[in-house]
Amino acid sequence: MGMIRRMKDMKDMVNAAPGMVAQAQQLGAQAQQMAAAQQAAMQARMGQPAGGFTGAAPVGPDFEPVAGVSLDQFAAVSKAVAAYNYDQSMLAQIAAARGIQASAWEIASQGWNDRIKRNIAVAQRFNQIYRAS
Repeated sequence: MGMIRRMKDMKDMVNAAPGMVAQAQQLGAQAQQMAAAQQAAMQARMGQPAGGFTGAAPVGPDFEPVAGVSLDQFAAVSKAVAAYNYDQSMLAQIAAARGIQASAWEIASQGWNDRIKRNIAVAQRFNQIYRAS
C-alpha cells in the first residue's frame, strides 16, 4: 500500500512540475526588474546632485523613444505594475491600456532596461520620473 501511495505522490509531483517551473520563471523575471529598478535608484542617489535634478529633461540618443515608447511612458507602466503585486505578466496589459502595443512594449522594455543599466543619466531620469508618477 505504501508503494502505491509513493507512486501516486510522484505522479502528482511530475504533473505539478510545469506550473512550478512557470512560477519560478515569473519570480525570476520579477526579481530582475526589481533589481534593475533598485540599481537605477542607487545610481541616481549616488550621482544625483543635492536637491535632485534641476533644469530641462536630458536630451540625446539614449533619451529617444524605444519602439515609440518614451521614458515617461516606460516609467509609468513600470510603476503601475505595483497595483498588481509586481506581476510581470501584467506589464503588456498595462501598456496596452496606455495605447502601447504588446510587441512595442517588449522591445521598449528591453531597450529602456539596457539604457538604464549603461547610462547613469538615463537611470537618474527614470528614477525621477518613477518617483514623481
